[in-house]
Amino acid sequence: MGEEQAESYLYKLEAVLEEGRLLTIVVIAQTDERAFTSAENNLLRHTIAPPRIKELSLVEKKPLGRQGVGYVVETSTFA
Repeated sequence: MGEEQAESYLYKLEAVLEEGRLLTIVVIAQTDERAFTSAENNLLRHTIAPPRIKELSLVEKKPLGRQGVGYVVETSTFA
């Protein structure tokens, strides 16, 4: 028997830093726990100094394998 392959998901998470910045992180993972770990690792790679994370929360989770799966990430407004 072959090994059953776990389904992967596309996660959208938000991090609130102690300095007040809000960052959106999108990762692919097979579990919620791995999504949080990947998000923290991506935050470390994105910033020069290790960020002081006040809050890290899961916003959306969608299964991969469906055409067109994605997220809209609002970043700013133009004046």
